[in-house]
Amino acid sequence: MSPIEKLEKFFSQFRTIHYRKGETFLRPGEIPQGINFLKKGYVRLYSLSYEGKDLTLLIYKPGDFFPVVWSFTGTPSVYYFEALTPVEIERASKEEFGKFINDNIDVFKEVNNHIIHRFQMALKRMEYLVFGNASSKLASILLICSRDFGIDTSKGKEIQIPFTHKDIAAIIGVTRETVSIELKKFEKMRLIGYNSRHIVIKDEKALEKEAILS
Repeated sequence: MSPIEKLEKFFSQFRTIHYRKGETFLRPGEIPQGINFLKKGYVRLYSLSYEGKDLTLLIYKPGDFFPVVWSFTGTPSVYYFEALTPVEIERASKEEFGKFINDNIDVFKEVNNHIIHRFQMALKRMEYLVFGNASSKLASILLICSRDFGIDTSKGKEIQIPFTHKDIAAIIGVTRETVSIELKKFEKMRLIGYNSRHIVIKDEKALEKEAILS
């Protein structure tokens, strides 16, 4: 049994918790109720400025688990966790999760890989938030999301998260109006298209030329 299968089996013994789209279920300073395994849907982790502007830092997909660092340090979360879509979560206590990974060295390594991957994603985000203009930032996040959350279709790579323009604005740190303008530009250039509310990457190579990251 692979480490991922072991994690799925471990979390499956706990009851499933449901959250509605847009529901914030963990806030800064709150002690998490346990380690969450995302069974269905997407969750965003974001921070909030003093002016009330939010910035999306990470997006969790099915199979992800969080907050992992808290399970080791016991430090309360300093971020918000919000359901981007309706979600289903299986939750284990910190003690149960700790015992499980200590008893399974392969799972412990998988958890460490999970932390490293998220750290690398954060570095990528930092790079495109500091450098480039709105167009290159948007192209970069679309490429990253297509690689993390996309599936191949006859029309191109379809990003499975039903992003709104406001969602994307919160990820790249620009206004919703700017996102709308840039998306329309990419659509006219035939770099992207849509399948219902999902963005489809139609020309990845051309989009890479618009991005600061490839």
